[in-house]
Amino acid sequence: MSGVVRHPRLLVLADGAVLPGVIEANVVSNNHFAADRFRVTVAAGGDQLGLLARDGMVIEIQVSLDDGVSYARLLTGEADRVAFDPLRGIISIDGRDLAARLIETRAGESFANLTASEIATLLAARHQLAADVQTTTQLVGRSWEQGRDRLMLNRFGSVTTEWDLLVLLAGREGFDLWVSGRTLHFRPGRAGAITLSPADVVGLRLERALTLAGDVEVLVKSWSALRHRGFSQSARRAGAAGRRAQRYICSVPGLTEDEALQMAERRLAEITRHQRVVTLDMPGELAMVPRMKMSLMATGTDFDRDYWIDRVDRRISMAHGFRQSVHACNSNDVGKEGGSWSDS
Repeated sequence: MSGVVRHPRLLVLADGAVLPGVIEANVVSNNHFAADRFRVTVAAGGDQLGLLARDGMVIEIQVSLDDGVSYARLLTGEADRVAFDPLRGIISIDGRDLAARLIETRAGESFANLTASEIATLLAARHQLAADVQTTTQLVGRSWEQGRDRLMLNRFGSVTTEWDLLVLLAGREGFDLWVSGRTLHFRPGRAGAITLSPADVVGLRLERALTLAGDVEVLVKSWSALRHRGFSQSARRAGAAGRRAQRYICSVPGLTEDEALQMAERRLAEITRHQRVVTLDMPGELAMVPRMKMSLMATGTDFDRDYWIDRVDRRISMAHGFRQSVHACNSNDVGKEGGSWSDS
């Protein structure tokens, strides 16, 4: 790959001020409805010891690949923990991106007269985040006059925080959900494409989950309060003959038949794409991000195909340069069946 730099410049800001004595930074970006994580290691001096007394620190990690001419932001987040090692003379700061603000806030409203996109925009504003939200039209609270069920989100036992609520709504809309910098994203998540071969990496691991090689079926069960009956929808992918079939069942109240089928198909895609997993160790760069399509080629195996990047773990060190590990996955793309439903 072109433009790879092994010894970049690292800049860390704490509450907007440059943090001196930084030794290393680690940023883990993921694609699992969770906050990205970071750790910053700092040489402990007189001023740095004051970090132990700070609350609510906002940390921004930046890296330069052009000898300090320009810097790119890797992460903006809040510190969760500060630790001091007096024997080694270092301070470590651990935290998450600004999704942590929603993860730590309890959800106490039903939002019955708003759409999912309006709820996402409202919650983003409450936490001083910009909103990159794709507009939705269906009200979260459904009226009886429309012949549909009324859904009150605070009745879901799994919805305990504002982030849980947005994850639930994203799943119903077929969206992704993540925070980058100071922006909340609530929309389908695809982020470009990149092509790699063994010549671009220093380590390569190819894995196949044999438990997902056979038939895989996802069954979504729901309940219609209006019609006083339960029903189910299923989606199925046919796998290799002779392999043990896997069946996954989930229950989600208040869905229509079409919504349950769409959810079953999305869950099937999420599960089966982990049949093939690729892990790369390589020099650090800034182009690869979760949700990006990665084409692997020239391995001389059946793993030469397209994958989706799930996680990028970057480590920038004054002693060891800039390295990263990339985790990507995809299914076997054998074939899929779906659309059947029945009363239950």
